[in-house]
Amino acid sequence: MRAVLAGLCTALCLSALGCGGGHGSTPLTGTPGGSTPSAANVVSVAVSAGPNSTSPDVNTLFTTVTVCSPGSTTNCQTIDNIEVDTQSFGLRILASALNVALPVQSAGADGSIVECTAFADGYSWGPVALADVKISGESASSVPVQVIGDPNFSSVPTDCSSQAPTEEDTVATFGANGILGIGVFDQDCGPQCATVVDNGFYYACTSTLCQAAAVPLASQVTNPVSLFAKDNNGSIIVLPSVAEQGAATLTGSLIFGVDTQTNNASGSETVLTVDPEFGYLTAVFAGQSLTMSFIDSGSSGIFFNDTDIAPCTDPSFADFYCPAGTLSLTVTLQGTNGVTGQIGFSVDNAQSLEADNPTFTVLPTLAGTYPTSGTFDFGLPFYYGRRVATVLESGTTSLGSGPYVAY
Repeated sequence: MRAVLAGLCTALCLSALGCGGGHGSTPLTGTPGGSTPSAANVVSVAVSAGPNSTSPDVNTLFTTVTVCSPGSTTNCQTIDNIEVDTQSFGLRILASALNVALPVQSAGADGSIVECTAFADGYSWGPVALADVKISGESASSVPVQVIGDPNFSSVPTDCSSQAPTEEDTVATFGANGILGIGVFDQDCGPQCATVVDNGFYYACTSTLCQAAAVPLASQVTNPVSLFAKDNNGSIIVLPSVAEQGAATLTGSLIFGVDTQTNNASGSETVLTVDPEFGYLTAVFAGQSLTMSFIDSGSSGIFFNDTDIAPCTDPSFADFYCPAGTLSLTVTLQGTNGVTGQIGFSVDNAQSLEADNPTFTVLPTLAGTYPTSGTFDFGLPFYYGRRVATVLESGTTSLGSGPYVAY
């Protein structure tokens, strides 16, 4: 079964801290941070504080998505502050941010299809509805999306709520108006949820009862990119470099498709295939092979476990690193194809980062521990100064077949 989101979201105990900066790589055609031509397959993205003014986000990439009632060109809503996440799959929108009525998918006599989405730092609960989705000039019809926190489905089964410590069904807890999952898989769960009833994701709910349910692939929350008429084999995130001390905000581009147009042509980048079940690659760090590792635009820092790095002592920065000075480290990423790439990165004192830059939402050096062993989570700081492609399991490019990531 796939992890819906293996990374760490941005609901962290920091006020307005940010991360940015990247290290050298061989990019796809084009220059990271350079001007991306305006085109129907390009949408602007930005790292900013997000929609929650009382607890600003850090290292969080946002874009804008338009959703319409299926078949309608007038009953539509454009929603900003949608987080862009390459380690989850499908569009999820908070009910509190949604003003358009979307039809909930039926589970037949058993009620409606409802989903439990488990993240590393919490869970979200809500029905699966159908929407026509538009992003820049790309569109897809009748896309299954999750409506998080729908008050009509307020009873959360215990086997859902027990998966993670915090319910994230509001802007305050979620840190965004929604999340656009554009990872390597077409559906958020896949074949197992189509055949296994007790799958941990999907339920059939009436007004009084929710029970675990198998859900066909076509009814599962689906990566919208896979349903575009064209430019549907993956996507590319392009962000400029950032000085080590960071920046208040950062603007870049999300390009749909790989090798489908001149603005998304492959070059001589490093291609790392990921395993076809979970989307993991291997990170070799400090003499350990961490086989459940990934590159994730939805994680707000670089998360890994190293007992040699001093942890922060302030409880507000629990689980973050606070070394006495800036550390320069390296990790080697390895794909299932055997291709490797060595990545340099820096780790700074998280408490000092906030004290020195209280208005920044972008910094390159925020890092902390990961909740489990065997994982290296290269979050949004990996994307600064890079052009990073994510190719779907169903996608094919001039460099081969997905699923893979390339930078």
